[in-house]
Amino acid sequence: MRDADKYMNNAATTAQLINAGIELMRQNIKRRHPTSTEAQIEAMLSAWLCRADDPFPGDTAGAVRVREQTP
Repeated sequence: MRDADKYMNNAATTAQLINAGIELMRQNIKRRHPTSTEAQIEAMLSAWLCRADDPFPGDTAGAVRVREQTP
């Protein structure tokens, strides 16, 4: 298998896993909020996707700041 094929396969698998995770969270929100409309569920899902209070390791919570680059 060529390197390019391997990378394309890895990217496709990653995209499938991301989509599966989003769909799992959508189902979780529906289960937790059974009386919510689809629009409300999508808003909650969007808020979950855009959350800033759950930083990645080495990152920080809160607003994103652009650092000035030094020459």
